[in-house]
Amino acid sequence: MDIIIDKLSKAYGSQQVLQDFSAVIPLGKTTGIMAPSGYGKTTLLRILMGLEQPDGGTVQGLGGLRQSAVFQEDRLCENLSAAANIRLVCPRKSPREIMEALAALELAGCAHQPARELSGGMRRRVALLRALMADYDILYLDEPFKGLDVETKAEVIAYTRKHIDGKTVLLVTHDLEEAQALGAHQILELRDH
Repeated sequence: MDIIIDKLSKAYGSQQVLQDFSAVIPLGKTTGIMAPSGYGKTTLLRILMGLEQPDGGTVQGLGGLRQSAVFQEDRLCENLSAAANIRLVCPRKSPREIMEALAALELAGCAHQPARELSGGMRRRVALLRALMADYDILYLDEPFKGLDVETKAEVIAYTRKHIDGKTVLLVTHDLEEAQALGAHQILELRDH
């Protein structure tokens, strides 16, 4: 069964960020979510993840799905190494698997450095690897490629696309090309309320 969002609404005080938003998210495909800043993209993901409650509307089809996410903030444990940050979320992955993944995104040299010592782009890649290597049925990506230079972004998108094949992915982005490069099956645009 697909994920069915029906008339979802959410306001923060007097600011309405989602109003009567409805959509169908097909399982096993990538869906892009686009809108200007402040239009509720992150709020929508947070509601779907169960981190916030909507003011109105329903979501069906998420029950029992294992979730993984890359938030706008990297949310790494500052004192743990890059490898340990991944191992924390993916305890069943072997050290070798983790090192191979880090090497694939040119992070092998900093695998044992504390996250606090990593550059923004390195932190972004570690956060993405951690989410991709977790056991999940649905992956939420909230602007996962921000802060990456053009060449690195292309490599990371190619790696990500290879590893999400057949998975349900929701990608929040401001960049239509990113969504297309990730193989988005559909683009949902959040509109003015």
